Amino acid sequence: MTRRELLALMAAAPLARAKEAPTAPVSIARCRTYDGDLTETLSTMFDQIGGLGRIVKNKTVTIKVNLTGSPGTRFQGKPLGLTHYTHPRMAAATAHLMDRAGARRIRFVESCWATAGPLEEYLAAADWNVGLLFGASDKVEFVNTNALGKAKQYKRLTIPGGGSIFPAYDLNPVYEDTDVFVSMAKLKNHATCGVTLSMKNCFGITPASIYGDDAGVDEPNEKPKRGRGSVCHAGRRQPAKCSPQENDPASSREPGYRMPRIVADLAVARPIDLALIDGIETVAGGEGPWIRGLRHISPGVILAGTNAVTTDTVATAVMGYDPRAIKGTAPFVDCDNTLLLAEARGVGTTNLGNIEVTGATIREVLFPFSA
Repeated sequence: MTRRELLALMAAAPLARAKEAPTAPVSIARCRTYDGDLTETLSTMFDQIGGLGRIVKNKTVTIKVNLTGSPGTRFQGKPLGLTHYTHPRMAAATAHLMDRAGARRIRFVESCWATAGPLEEYLAAADWNVGLLFGASDKVEFVNTNALGKAKQYKRLTIPGGGSIFPAYDLNPVYEDTDVFVSMAKLKNHATCGVTLSMKNCFGITPASIYGDDAGVDEPNEKPKRGRGSVCHAGRRQPAKCSPQENDPASSREPGYRMPRIVADLAVARPIDLALIDGIETVAGGEGPWIRGLRHISPGVILAGTNAVTTDTVATAVMGYDPRAIKGTAPFVDCDNTLLLAEARGVGTTNLGNIEVTGATIREVLFPFSA
């Protein structure tokens, strides 16, 4: 999609409104560097979507960061937060603001690649200053959700109406035992799903102990050492038998069919209460250094919203794509559109004309991700 075509789409959007899909405001801010007053920028953004206190006061907040791939895998030798990982200063500023807004408990979570060890150790290997996070709030804690950890049992999150691939997911209990669920994502492409934004970030809530390549056959493997390509991406095996098996083992094994549906179903099973997308510095062309043709870019933008689909829709437009594009059209060249699938499940609207954008406009921050 050319810049001219996207601007024409934005102008025409009010003429074709979605009738019933939920919507919520999305805040956009121009932010060129992590060294500036990131806290003040985020504070203004949260005010523009209704105020952070309204969301987190006296509540337990669980923040899913994006730490995809091993921390030892760097792109062009750059710090991970400048390419494909959540930036630690984004996490610290958010924790500080949530503490100030009255949050009772602030948990950072991620299903760490190939380990069930402490999340703090994984963050240290990724060059995060964990002390900076503890300094941002004395309510901060960390949980690696790649296995059960210190919890007693997994929690089953069902998908109302039944899922497209699995009817339910067994997850670490932190994802259910929380008042507010936050997806802290990176603005970037994804080789399988087209874009990695707030919803795709939450594919990482699935534990490798159950959905991993080396998951147990009957019971979870509480010391997973591999990813989730066989079970989720390719469907070459089923999850551990203690958890719900596929609805239809004869359905398509194509990752471009399976993964968008898993992501959309997870957005229904574990709704995102706050989506925060970091596009200050990131990568284009894929989700990590293992993707050929990856490029480091600096869009200089942050997005925030209380509806995952509306926030991801605006973010997709900022990237220079049509959020309602069908399979075969960039960025969804080899996959179905997760945004449309989630919209069909009633999560939110993909219609730009039905989304209130506050702060900067899409036109002002437009940064085409196509090479």
